[in-house]
Amino acid sequence: MSERTNACARAGLAFLVAGFLMCDPASTQFIDEFGGPAIHKDWTHFTGDGSAAIDFQQSDGYGTMLVDGVRDRDNIWWALIKRDVASSLDLKRLGEPGHELRLEARVRIHEAPRRVHLSANTQKTTDYHEHLREFDIIDATGWHTISMTTRGFRAEPGDEVNVQFAITDWGLGKYQADVDYYKVDVVDTASVGPDKGEPQQYHPPVPDLGALSEKVRVAQDSTVSLQYRDVNLNDWFTADNGRKATALTVNGAQIVILRWDLRAYAGQRAAGAGVLELSTHSVARAIVEPEELGQVRVTEILGGDPDWDQRTVTLDSLLQGQPLDAVLNPQMIIDERVAEGRGVKTLASISRPVLQRLLDGRTLGLAIRPLGPIDATFYSSEHEGGSRAATLHFNLQ
Repeated sequence: MSERTNACARAGLAFLVAGFLMCDPASTQFIDEFGGPAIHKDWTHFTGDGSAAIDFQQSDGYGTMLVDGVRDRDNIWWALIKRDVASSLDLKRLGEPGHELRLEARVRIHEAPRRVHLSANTQKTTDYHEHLREFDIIDATGWHTISMTTRGFRAEPGDEVNVQFAITDWGLGKYQADVDYYKVDVVDTASVGPDKGEPQQYHPPVPDLGALSEKVRVAQDSTVSLQYRDVNLNDWFTADNGRKATALTVNGAQIVILRWDLRAYAGQRAAGAGVLELSTHSVARAIVEPEELGQVRVTEILGGDPDWDQRTVTLDSLLQGQPLDAVLNPQMIIDERVAEGRGVKTLASISRPVLQRLLDGRTLGLAIRPLGPIDATFYSSEHEGGSRAATLHFNLQ
């Protein structure tokens, strides 16, 4: 056995005992496989932006985040685990051209679909979203390997390098996310290969409508009431320059639901993110803290009646006896400020994984829900022959 092989074997044994591996003299590597009797002391865990609570435990060879959002109000919480791994990394090599951090984890969730985050920062970081990527996990039945490679991450010897795994805005219940391992390495970006799990930019910019070739108007749209659960509100209307205009209104008691006929796209693959276009009639809101409030949440319709008719649908008929959170994904696709002004377009980015689920028929439509105190009204498909109807814009591969 060569001296180099011996060195790697010794390092592998050290990893099993200590939770990290350093084998290649040109590249130091951190890995925690959560195989010991307890969480390593360097891991921390905490929550923010709400009233959720977190515990982080270790057993059976993986770490488990337990998050309790029952006492939360707005579902804008985040919960994360964090560890400074600088001592295991070659930060001098990181400073060389063409080198970045790669974060990789094998994770399992127990509610799906949901997004999870990987991120990295230092004690100097001011933009905590720059080196953060989201991953859309479609099922709760197995383990998923995800990775992200930073772009322009800079840390010098003596700096902290904090790596994180997080879940956010999953709902107002109790949730679990498992981490089988967490790995960090300094990599040569020219040779490392693509990331795993389709990393998505956090709060991505809205794509240019002019660059999206497919344009599909909503086939069915209506408003359902949390208060009048058995009443159809498809004839909801508002005054529009002295005339009656059919409309869709989202507020603390009402949810807007949208469905498209996308059968023509069966078997095709979405290329990049799409855009949901809504035409604003009016919006009223309060300026309150935290600043996230006063937006609308675009969410997926995951269950319930797949063929609801706008002329007859009610909240009860949509749900078909299921809980609201089983039919409407509690985790939003995106939160968006409503564009103010009669007829102004409100545009919301729809991630490629969600768009693909819509094309595949796994997501049955979209719902617009309030985030905090807001009353927003959009034109419905019945107004002016559908000229201001909700529209999906996207590209195909």
